[in-house]
Formats: sequence, C-alpha cells, structure tokens
Amino acid sequence: SSKKLIECSTNSFSPESVRLVDGAGFCSGRVEVKSNQSWASVCEADFDRQDAEVVCGEFGCGAPAALQGGLYGEGEGQTWDKEFQCKGNESLLLDCDTSDRENNTCLPGNAVGLTCSEPDDVRLVGGGSRCAGGVEWYDQGEWRTVGADDWNQRDVAVVVCRQLGCGSTVSVLPGNTTRGFGVYCDGSESSLRECSRSYHLRPGLTVICSDLLVQPDIFLTDPMGGVFRGHQGPEMFRGYNFTITCSTQPQYPGGSFHLTFTGSNRTQTQPAVNHSAAFLFPAADYSHQGNYRCVYDNYVFSHNFSSESELFSLTITGN
Repeated sequence: SSKKLIECSTNSFSPESVRLVDGAGFCSGRVEVKSNQSWASVCEADFDRQDAEVVCGEFGCGAPAALQGGLYGEGEGQTWDKEFQCKGNESLLLDCDTSDRENNTCLPGNAVGLTCSEPDDVRLVGGGSRCAGGVEWYDQGEWRTVGADDWNQRDVAVVVCRQLGCGSTVSVLPGNTTRGFGVYCDGSESSLRECSRSYHLRPGLTVICSDLLVQPDIFLTDPMGGVFRGHQGPEMFRGYNFTITCSTQPQYPGGSFHLTFTGSNRTQTQPAVNHSAAFLFPAADYSHQGNYRCVYDNYVFSHNFSSESELFSLTITGN
C-alpha cells in the first residue's frame, strides 16, 4: 500500500487552548489563552459577544450572561496581542480568525471577564423573561417542576438566579406542585446540580431575579445627514438636528426611558411607546458632546426594575 505524507503546519499566533480563571464556577472567569507555553489574558477591546458565545460553547455552558473588563481581576502574565474575529458558530476559540490589534496597548483593568450561564438544564417559565417564572429542571427527558420547603425556598431561589446569570433574588412566590420534585440548597451552590434533591413533592416556587429586563439599545439618527463616522465613533456637525432613540425588546408593556448625559447631570425622561422613545435635539452644539446612556425602568411583579444600555459617545465638530 502507498504511504501518505501528512504535513501539518502551526500558526504561531493561534492559541493552543483557552481557560477561564478566578471565576465563581467552571462557567465564568478571566479569559486567558495559551501561546508559546505561557498564558496570556485577553483585552476587553479584542473580544466581543460572538467570541464569548464560542468560549461558552467550548466549555459546555449556556449563553454569555456578562462580559466586561476587570470583572475577574488582572492576569499575572502578558496580554494576548491579537483581536478575535469569531463568527459565533465555531466550536473552538482557536478555530476563529484573528487580526492584528489596532492599538498595541491594553490598559490595566481591561482584562476581559466572561460569565456564561450554566448549562441549560434549569429554566424559569411563565414570567415573560428568562429571569422570572416558575422553576423547572430538565430531568430524564422532560421538564419537571422544582419545589422546596417554605424555609428553604429563598436559598433555592438564590442558586437559580445565580445559575441563570440573572443577578440576585428579588422575590420568591408559591408556584404549583405538579410533576415536581423537592430540592434542598444552602444558597452557596453555583447551580441546582450541586443541591440535594428528592422525588417527594414539595410546594413549587416562582422566582423573580434582579436582571429581569433585557439590556436596552441606544442609537442615533440624523434626518439632515449631519453625522459621519470619525476615528473615535460618530461625529455630528454643529447646527444639525439629531435624535437619540432608546428601545428594548417587547417583554412587558409600559415603563419609561431616561436618557442620561455624562457631560452634565441632565436627564430626559419619556414613556416607552411601543417599547421605545425618541429624544430630539434641534441644533447640535459643543454642549451636546459626550457620553449618552439609555436607562429603562418598569414596575412589574410589584417591584421596580431597571436596565442600562451601553454608553454611546458623540463628538460635535464645526462645519
């Protein structure tokens, strides 16, 4: 039989592996990649949500729940010097394309921290949000109601909110008792899998977590064509009018949007109509330059909830 010669080549820039360091469980931590036998932390600017989806999938975890610099401290070693260009459907981070970083500095506090939701074997149903509803656990091929004794319901709820990446527990309400099994947690566990359980029926529970509202979007429109893309983001010519629009996914009716401006303590407020609000600025001048953020507030489940958009930076320039 003829012999085949298989020639392998390695790209000196591709990471050999990836890990999450200093997190609360195996689904969270500071993102580090291994290159040339040493571990390097990844800069926040070089890593986006599509990259995060690939890493969460690589670790067998659920969708990314949080992504921010400095969340899990700084690495002791070097900083990875490439930008990841994942499409989101790769099975491994090292399968993603990379490109040279535009600027070679990564400021302290910007090592990216990633929190993935735990594997999708727990869900909250019937609450209009992935962070509210009756607790169910996927077990033996079907979704079953989770119950807990009255004195333990709060601890179980804390674990559920933590596992889903939904923040802290706001309230726990009685749920139904059908098809369920009992769970006991002490509140320190990172997922329900670490709690003990029995197949004796317990009162079901409905859990409301603090991260109930999805993150709103913020974007700028300019009917007069006064916006152009500058080096640092959008720039607006003086004298042109522009509109900043806040919007959110249709989770709950009502609510209101606050547009905050970091250049001063100015805040404008409008009710959410069809889940959005538009803030008109008649004539741009230098006082409009700065960072804007949309804050969405709503009163549901007898509590006030709030969610903030990313910062939006606007530069004003002369004609």
